[in-house]
Parts: sequence; C-alpha cells; structure tokens
Amino acid sequence: MKRLLSVLVLLLFLRTSLAVDPPASKYDVVIYGGTSSAVIAAVQASRMQKSVVIVCPDKHLGGLSSSGLGFTDSGNTSVVGGLSREFYRRVWQHYRQPQAWSWQKKEKFGNRGQGTAAMDGERKTMWVFEPHVAEQIFESLIAEYRIPVHRNQWLDREKGLEKAGSRIVSIRMRSGETYTGQVFIDATYEGDLMALAGVSYVVGREPNSKYGETLNGVQTVNSTKHQFVGSIDPYIKPGDPASGLLPRIQPGPPGQDGEGDPRIQAYCFRMCLTDVPANRIPFAKPDRYDAGQYELLLRVLTSGWREVFRKFDRIPNGKTDTNNHGPFSTDNIGMNYDYPEASYERRAEIAKEHEIYQKGLIYFLANDPRVPSDVSGKMKTFGLAKDEFLDNGNWPYQLYIREARRMVSDFVVTENHLRRKLPTPRPAGMGSYNMDSHNVQRYVDSGGNARNEGDIQVNPGGPYPIDYRALIPRRSECENLLVPVCASTSHIAYGSIRMEPVFMILGQSAATAASLAIDDRCPVQEVDYGKLKARLLADGQILERE
Repeated sequence: MKRLLSVLVLLLFLRTSLAVDPPASKYDVVIYGGTSSAVIAAVQASRMQKSVVIVCPDKHLGGLSSSGLGFTDSGNTSVVGGLSREFYRRVWQHYRQPQAWSWQKKEKFGNRGQGTAAMDGERKTMWVFEPHVAEQIFESLIAEYRIPVHRNQWLDREKGLEKAGSRIVSIRMRSGETYTGQVFIDATYEGDLMALAGVSYVVGREPNSKYGETLNGVQTVNSTKHQFVGSIDPYIKPGDPASGLLPRIQPGPPGQDGEGDPRIQAYCFRMCLTDVPANRIPFAKPDRYDAGQYELLLRVLTSGWREVFRKFDRIPNGKTDTNNHGPFSTDNIGMNYDYPEASYERRAEIAKEHEIYQKGLIYFLANDPRVPSDVSGKMKTFGLAKDEFLDNGNWPYQLYIREARRMVSDFVVTENHLRRKLPTPRPAGMGSYNMDSHNVQRYVDSGGNARNEGDIQVNPGGPYPIDYRALIPRRSECENLLVPVCASTSHIAYGSIRMEPVFMILGQSAATAASLAIDDRCPVQEVDYGKLKARLLADGQILERE
C-alpha cells in the first residue's frame, strides 16, 4: 500500500512539474486579427520587449499575402522599409534555394513583377511568391519570436469589451476567452474591434465635396477601365427591357458623379491556378452551379473580347495569382454591400456566394459549349494548384476584403494628402500605389447598355507619407487602440493605402507607438512623435521619399 501511495505521489509530481501552464490572458499588447499587418505588429512589439499575443478568427496567418495575392501590389519598392521589407527579403532568400523550384526551373520563371522585377537581386527582395511560401514565412516569424497565437477566436461583437472611461481593459471572445492588455491593435480587414470600442467609422464612398476631392463618390465618367466596350445588351431577352435584367446587373441608375453612397468596391478570391499537369486539379462543377449567371459574360465574349487571361499573373512554379480583369471577371460586383457590418454568419454566406460565383465562372469558361473554343481550350489547360490551400479544397482561405469599415479620426488621409497638396506632419510610413478602386456597381446606361461604375486607377504622382494620426482614434473615443488596416482615410485614398506592403508598414509603426505609449504611460494620442520617428527610422522604416 505504501509503495502504491509512493507511486501515486510520484505520478502526481511528474504531472504537476511537466504540465504546460495555461496561456496568460494578460499582455502588454493584444492584437486582434491574423493579417500580415497583425504578424508584423506582433514581431515589432516583441522586438521592443513587450509581451504580445495575436488573437484571431483565422486558422492561417497572413491574410491576403498568404491567400493568393502573390503578385504584390508593390508600387515604388524603394519606400517599403522595416519589417515589411524584411518579409520580402525572406521571400527572396527562399527562392534562392534550388529546392524551392519544384515545378519549374528558376531560369524559366521570367522575373516579371508588378511594375518591378519579381526578384530584385540588388535590394535582395522578391515581390512575387506562392501562397504557401508566404504563410511559411509568417509562421517562421511567429516561431522565431515565440509569439503566442490564439486561433479560431471570434470577438464577441455585442458584449465582448470591457472599457474604463476611454480605455479598453479587456476583450472577450465568443469562446469565453478574455484578453487583458495595456494597448490593443485592431489589425483586421473589417475593423470589428474598432467598432465595438465605439470608435467612429464610415462605410462606403464620401462625396467629393466632403474633403475637396475629385475621385471620390460615384464615378461613371472616369470608369474607363474594366469596362464594357461597345453595346452589350443587359436584358434577358435582347432589346426587351420588359423581360428583365440579366443576373449580376443592379437595377436603377448609378447616381450622380461625385455623390457619396454606402456602396463598396467589389471583392474576389485571388485564385492560385496552374497549367502544370502534374500539379493541376481540373475545374469541377460547383454546387448550385447556374450557367445563366454568366450570360452577360457570354455576350461579351461573343462580341469579340478576348482578354480573359490578361491577369493570370505568373508566380513561381508554373502558378498564377489570378486577379480580376475586364468587364465581367472574378470581381463579384455589387454582391458585398452588407459585408462590413454583417454578422459572422452573414459574412460566411457572402464569402460562400463569392466562392460559388468564381468556381462557376472558371467551370463555365472551360466547359460551356457556347464559350468560344479559343477561350475554353486554353482555360482547360489550367486548374487549381494541388499543393496550395491543402486543408481548404485548394481554394484560398481569405476573401479579398478590399475595403470595409474605415476609421474617422481627427486626421483623415485624403486624395489631397496623397497628391501632396496638404501636409503630412507626422509620417509613420509611406505608400505609393495608384489610387485604385475596383468597380462598385453594374447598371444600365441611358442608351440601354450594360456598364460598370466605380473603377479608378490614378497615380498620385509619386510616393507619399501616411500620418501617424490616421492610425489612432479620437482620444475621447479610445486612448489605447491603434488601427493600422482600417485606417482613417477617405475611400479613394484608401484605394492606394490598402496594399499588403503598406499594411505591414503600418502594423510595425502601430506596434512601435503602442510600445512607446506603454513605456511613457500615456495615451496613444500623446506618444512623443520625436521618439516615435527616431525609433521608426532606427528600425528601417522609410518616412520620406529618398
């Protein structure tokens, strides 16, 4: 009996000594979201000796950067600095290894990026990559800095916030898990924590008159790209309005140019396709497939349009980052308006509808006998990449949320800041990409033709700084929250800022400010900008054009 008791005591001791302590629920910095911005923010907070946690609904980290957007919207790469540049340097290092080229020889790749070389040997960066490579790099950063990541944690968007005055004390998930922090960062594409904290925000397009802009609000005259060419009949029975509109056309007029509205630019999945037979999964007919949804596209093809494959942008190993191109493509125009403020359940429905639409689109193009043979024949050579998104049916994890909520703080970045007509006194990073909005609606013009509205692609005139104050709410609303993704910008300014390299830049700057606010025991609105600037520059951020 005594021996048995001794064994039990020993087992109890071993169990106690070997047990892993439950994760702490109190941190210096709590980051909500699993985007590229979230990962970079966590790394920066760790580098500044702060305890940090990532809490996110996601299973896979990296947002769009690891979910198909591998043909990077890089803009002027000379103004991408800090940890954002470090990410692209690690991509370059990966593809220097011979074993990285499993389906294609490196010399056959071609080295074309978006306005830049894919592989920049001089700067030791690479701007074009496969989805799984990006995810591996984000995960390696998390492992290197031993950052805890609590996945599949969904913010309780009704009661999941404890606030003392204008400070967040803790956030609670639907699971019941609670996270207490000194400073919080909302790094989601949707801005759910920001909204729950009572921070002002907007959804949709402001009128041009609000901020003295020229490219905001409804845009019919300027929407010349990804547009129908010539006369494309929009009616079920051609020439007969009484027969009703074809699918994917919104009823009613588009509105007056320059007027604001609550609509948002289209979403899509950035599909990773391949024409390497050994790695290709043929396009399958999706559930609820309806060929009638693509009748408008058929009319476009019948008119002679042949740019279907223009944005099958090549990434390594015989794959593509497949983006929207043309009047009827992967953008699911007009089908996302309620997404930003919708429930989780409704958002899942919207994402699923987008998935069915795109799977149906590629199946239609490859298999419908009415599709011209030169298009269908080439489409049949492509399929989903067998070695990507392995636990999701080879389909991207993340819907491309090009725009959702946008914070409204004391400083709103506008078209005039991007064009440098207004000053940016406290830069926290730089952007450079075109002011780029995808189409917002599809309608029938006064001549009875199908038209798209909302597409804008205008160069701001060079790189521009982004003010730190665009990352922080009004002090009266929240003193310890930073928002690097749903930043305080107008619709058209966000069209340039919303690029993945910039989200990483702003994530690093937000975490730097959070750490300084903790050190100096001050609200994020009172962070000493001189200290912030010095630390950002020391860490390789670029705050002004070279």
